[in-house]
Amino acid sequence: MARLLLGVSGGIAAYKALEAARLAVKRGHAVRVIQTPASERFVGRASFQAITGAPVLTSEFEADPARGAYPGEPLSGWVENTPISHLALVERAELYLIAPATANTLAKLAHGQADNLLSAAALAAACPVAVAPAMNNRMYLNPATRANLEVLQQRGITVIPPAEGPLASHGEQGIGRLAEPAELLEACELLLTGVGRPSLAGVRVLITAGGTREPIDSVRFLGNRSSGRMGYALAREAARRGAEVTLIAANVALDPPPGARLIGVQTAAELADACRNELPACDVLLMSAAVADFRPVGAVDRKLKKDEGIPKLELERTEDVLRQVAEHRRADQVIVGFAAEHGEQAVELARGKLERKRLDAIVVNDIARAGIGFESEQNEVTILTGDGQERHVARSRKERVARAVLDEVERLRVAKGGTDGARADTRSPARV
Repeated sequence: MARLLLGVSGGIAAYKALEAARLAVKRGHAVRVIQTPASERFVGRASFQAITGAPVLTSEFEADPARGAYPGEPLSGWVENTPISHLALVERAELYLIAPATANTLAKLAHGQADNLLSAAALAAACPVAVAPAMNNRMYLNPATRANLEVLQQRGITVIPPAEGPLASHGEQGIGRLAEPAELLEACELLLTGVGRPSLAGVRVLITAGGTREPIDSVRFLGNRSSGRMGYALAREAARRGAEVTLIAANVALDPPPGARLIGVQTAAELADACRNELPACDVLLMSAAVADFRPVGAVDRKLKKDEGIPKLELERTEDVLRQVAEHRRADQVIVGFAAEHGEQAVELARGKLERKRLDAIVVNDIARAGIGFESEQNEVTILTGDGQERHVARSRKERVARAVLDEVERLRVAKGGTDGARADTRSPARV
């Protein structure tokens, strides 16, 4: 059981914080809640009090009937000698989660403001602090919000990324939905298990995402339907676990997670060059991009006209990027491939790819199934590993699939003896 402090700021997503508190109590954690006055417009303090069994605080100037104690703790001992119960509440916390964290709250935290109890508690907290943003997608993607999130991450605060989907604004879609309550609790317990140290802290993770485009002329190209959502979900999850993330994105129209270093590419050749440049620096490579197997021979640098007749396309093979990086890997690196196969033999086909390319793991999905994979927010995959493990991830959001993949990555790193990122820097002089 842990002492969890939950900060709730003013947003429609505050109702999810109720469920997060309920799940935490059900798991045996002692929960105390701080609400901003604005959050009470969405969820009343009586609801949190009923769930946690402890009074809710909203101001530095109100008395705490529990005198800084958590549920299950006696009102004696250290409490009697603590003059300010609010400070005692923060000092005793083993984790402080702020969910939802509005754009206004994130700005306050990034700039060290303490004009309410929630932000003051964040400044005083000696325990790990996590924030779960929730807001309109345009607010989330605004450069000011993104800069604030980067500042918080640089200071060691864990950001639990929002999801994409329907937003509170009627009819609007995009990124900005508060993570689901079970995901919030999972992220908290991960931080608690690591005694405040994210599980991939200091680990350098290289991720490829999206789909390459091979030009036919100055307008047209051969491409695929990959949206990049899977790779971006992996990047968000890796960043949440404390990794140093580099994201090679091929023609992706999504916004990368805060803190990720972005390298934009278009063609398979450009992606191969970027992987070669970045491979020496990484500890983990997740090759989720859909890389073209063929490209037109002799692409022209103008637009082909209809009155010129029907063009005849001659194709040639592109470079096998995954095979090449696997051949030039270090023994301590973990390399994971992705395979989009069609039909009942998908797993067996992927198993052959795993062995041929000498990968540590491969993630396969059957693209013959409707509603998953390309252009979808959901996926269903099987993870095969080089040491004979097989894990099926039922149809779910790609964020959950990303967690399963990175769980396997962490297990494989332990097997290789790479339990953290504290090792000699192998980066080339050009990048140091």
